[in-house]
Amino acid sequence: MTPHELAAFCLSLPQAIETYPFGEQTTVFKTSGNDKIFALSVLDAAPLTVSVKVDPEEGRALREEYPQHITPGYHLNKKHWITIVLDGTLENQLVEQLVNDSHALVRPKVPRAPRGSAD
Repeated sequence: MTPHELAAFCLSLPQAIETYPFGEQTTVFKTSGNDKIFALSVLDAAPLTVSVKVDPEEGRALREEYPQHITPGYHLNKKHWITIVLDGTLENQLVEQLVNDSHALVRPKVPRAPRGSAD
């Protein structure tokens, strides 16, 4: 996955926006509805990495399965974040699923229509 592909995928998710709260090198992807971060990356770093939010149990399992390519979140809460090395070893489908799952953890909840209301 290239930096452009990573950014394009992150921005394709609902309500996703690109911000730079930590300086112009670190790209932070948030949801616009609640301003919560779901992915961070230094897109011009080598190797390319992305940090995403995960369920703690899933994160532990992923770190055990891919110890060289999925590590505790760099400069983040080690229980709730992982950092993924994007050097071509991991399938893009897995990376996209982890980014999508992270987005799902933080995206704003859509309010339900009140009961009894009909269109």
